[in-house]
Amino acid sequence: MFVKNVGRLPLVFVLLAALLLTACMPIQPMESAGEATELTIYSGRNENLVGPLLERYQEVSGVTVNVRYGGTAELAATIMEEGQNSPADVFFGQDAGALGALSLAGRFTQLPAEILDRVDPRFQSGSGDWVGASGRARVFVYNTEMVSMDELPNDIWELTEPQWKGKIGWAPTNGSFQAFVTAVRVLEGEERAREWLEAMIANDVQIYAKNTPIVEATGRGEIELGLVNHYYLYRFLAEDPDFQAKNHHPAAGDAGAMINVAGAAVLDTAKDQAAAEAFVAFLLSDEAQTYFSEQTNEYPLVVGIPTTAEGLLPLADVNTPDIDLTDLDDLQGTLELLQEVNALQ
Repeated sequence: MFVKNVGRLPLVFVLLAALLLTACMPIQPMESAGEATELTIYSGRNENLVGPLLERYQEVSGVTVNVRYGGTAELAATIMEEGQNSPADVFFGQDAGALGALSLAGRFTQLPAEILDRVDPRFQSGSGDWVGASGRARVFVYNTEMVSMDELPNDIWELTEPQWKGKIGWAPTNGSFQAFVTAVRVLEGEERAREWLEAMIANDVQIYAKNTPIVEATGRGEIELGLVNHYYLYRFLAEDPDFQAKNHHPAAGDAGAMINVAGAAVLDTAKDQAAAEAFVAFLLSDEAQTYFSEQTNEYPLVVGIPTTAEGLLPLADVNTPDIDLTDLDDLQGTLELLQEVNALQ
């Protein structure tokens, strides 16, 4: 049975968020992973994106999968609030920031080496308690009729210039955007991050609830450019190949070009750790990695699984900043900063 999270926690609770095995190996039967007959997953990944994959795991494992969907930061806050009474076995988050915050709070258990070894060390926790399952590049999505290629900005600071006044969209309540802001703080310092946020607000940046409406608004010309994850555009192109938008990877290699990950971890409240680990291993199986490539247009993180989205820049060709994803764990500091500059309303 799948359970959808329909509520949202107030910001004050969100601030509390700070407080596979080999590819050819089949999914182990339920009995070999312990006595669990059910697995409870708190998923910050949208049901439309990963629901079919979680249903597939239920089918092949024989384990009943109960899923609570919600915002990644909100679910992290919920886990913190629930403490040792949390029913969650696995946290499936959409960004490294929330994963890092829960790791810092000691809420995850160590993952086996055979799971961690499937993924490059830069896409997992330095302490080995969470692992990336898919990669998402931060990009500037732009309207191809309104912006020429030679006009495209190559770093986030160009977005604060007068020619972009009122023409850019962002989603400050979105977990991936918050992880991006954390990256700006790590790479450029607290005051520079504050300066950039204030400059964007002064430049009349347009506010949206999440990435999808930003891409939609860009394509119809409501705005000229938006700060999003790369894969949202492909949903629109699948419905309309002539959709008037493209992705741009800023060449300067600052936080605007970072590669974040969606990832998973086993909680210290897991009723059966082996069963929970089996699910994390499934996310790194060839089947699941191919799903991320073909169905969600994300970057698979296991070597040998090709990307399939047309025109998607290879992961190795993205000029990413030199940042350790485990340094994105100060979610609280980012939320406080966003609140202080009135980006969160």
